[in-house]
Amino acid sequence: MTLPNMLQITPLLSACRAGTLTPTDIVREVAARADAYAAKDPAVWISRVPMEKLLARAAELEKLPAADLPLYGIPFAVKDNIDVAGLPTTAACPTFAYEPSESAEVIKRLEAAGAIVIGKTNLDQFATGLVGMRSPYGQPHCVFNADYVSGGSSSGSAVAVAAGLVSFSLGTDTAGSGRVPAAFNNIVGLKPSRGVISTYGLVPACESLDCISVFAGLTSDAWEVERVAGAADARAPFSRTLLPRSLPFTTFRFGVLPESERFFDGNEANAALYAQAIKRLEQLGGTPVELDFAPLKETAALLYSGPFVVERLAAIKDFYHSHRKDMDPTVGTILDGAANYTATDVFDGIYRQHALQQIAQRMWDKFDVMLLPTAPRIVTKQEVIEQPIAANSLLGAYTNFVNLLDMAACAVPAGFAPDGLPFGVTFVSPAFTDEDLAALAGRFHEALGEGIGVARTEKPAVSEKQDGPSSERVLLAVVGAHLKGFPLHWQLEKEHAVLRETTLTAFDYRLFALPDATPPKPGLVRERGFAGAGLEVEVYELDAAGFGRFVASVPQPMSIGRITLSDGKEVCGFLCSEAVARSGTDITATGGWRSYMQEK
Repeated sequence: MTLPNMLQITPLLSACRAGTLTPTDIVREVAARADAYAAKDPAVWISRVPMEKLLARAAELEKLPAADLPLYGIPFAVKDNIDVAGLPTTAACPTFAYEPSESAEVIKRLEAAGAIVIGKTNLDQFATGLVGMRSPYGQPHCVFNADYVSGGSSSGSAVAVAAGLVSFSLGTDTAGSGRVPAAFNNIVGLKPSRGVISTYGLVPACESLDCISVFAGLTSDAWEVERVAGAADARAPFSRTLLPRSLPFTTFRFGVLPESERFFDGNEANAALYAQAIKRLEQLGGTPVELDFAPLKETAALLYSGPFVVERLAAIKDFYHSHRKDMDPTVGTILDGAANYTATDVFDGIYRQHALQQIAQRMWDKFDVMLLPTAPRIVTKQEVIEQPIAANSLLGAYTNFVNLLDMAACAVPAGFAPDGLPFGVTFVSPAFTDEDLAALAGRFHEALGEGIGVARTEKPAVSEKQDGPSSERVLLAVVGAHLKGFPLHWQLEKEHAVLRETTLTAFDYRLFALPDATPPKPGLVRERGFAGAGLEVEVYELDAAGFGRFVASVPQPMSIGRITLSDGKEVCGFLCSEAVARSGTDITATGGWRSYMQEK
């Protein structure tokens, strides 16, 4: 099997489980891709796992059943401030480098799920920056134009995904480092709620704020990584258990910047793309509500222009005092600023942070989620050289406040400007809404219709077509509001459902538009002896656990039963109480719900 250009998790996993692909095939291909891409951008990696170790890891996995491991054979990259046993941790500072005795907890959990570490990626030194330019190991660049920054501090991690070198990567996010590089490289950046992924084994930037984040091509992939990696850990002082909170999906309110407060630093193309993003989210069922950005902007100022810079110094104080001369000049200058603050200033800053959290909490009474630009615009490397602090501050305009206010965030692509450079938006929501946030952002990303990363013209490949379902997986036919592009399709995305085929039912089914249904939906009824033409259905494949969760959410009068398709095959599917269905309008003659809604 030839690997897709963008290594999304579902097709790789499906192929491995079907026996058409092996972990050995994957590691050979990704190693070759990494070697080839180094000719374009040699600054992506700081260190890589030797080929013989990759092959040994692959062989070890091949002794295990693929169906038992949710990330079997999936290749990933790791930001080089996260410990991986066998590779040095540098934090992009050679003098600081050390050999960890064990891997970080997040690495252990991902490897236990079958994922394969390919190597350690470049970053702004000590994760201090949003530009990706503060590293002695070189400066990765935007995958679309080498004159522009990759974004940081998780620079190499974002490029590794966007260039198709790995399926996902780990970054970190304190001020936006897991979101800004996603926007600049046309990929997804999921910043979990603080503490739900253990930071044990992470070189801290600001320990009370740091999050390990996930870059991927799709939000469903990013969420799957968070789901596998997340767990409470007593060794991480700010660790928390994810206690899921729900977001509405069919109708919801989303906070947007008032036109008078939309700042794009003169980039009119990005301003237009943000306006288009608002309209797209309206089409998905959202109602825009203007938000007051002033308290968010004030919160952001605490991070770099206030006493929280002292926490950055606290993370590496011993190294700073003995090796200040060995640090990147801009990073050193930022940490020098900690000397300007007293202990009193720090506590005043903490008090103000909590007061602003109270204000922000009341915002959620007005809307369910925020939709913000990820950054005003991308900057050139030359701009950063000329104005390193100012350029960095520009990029954090819409990201710096999120962790200080204890929110979750998911950055997704939002189109391209006429100059070919990408633009992104970020969905922001209350803590612990991570799963629903990723699903909503994924609906937006799918509606955009763009490709992933550098393959912007290649639509995301969900799965390789197979003759039948993989083991312990279920086929489900949907006929109405769960069809692709309809209001409840997100529920299938949430369970990582894979579209297998679009086909017809057997000829003896009728379809009725149910009365007073919100959102509108049909009821399917079988009528023995009726000779129709068959009704359009989409058949999806889900794993057994996902199918169970999906069925549990189905409300009356709907139920899941057995449906016969036009080829005689039986699959699970939506049925309806016959009495309720026949109280509605018979729409069988339209051929299916999609045709009926288009006519209507």
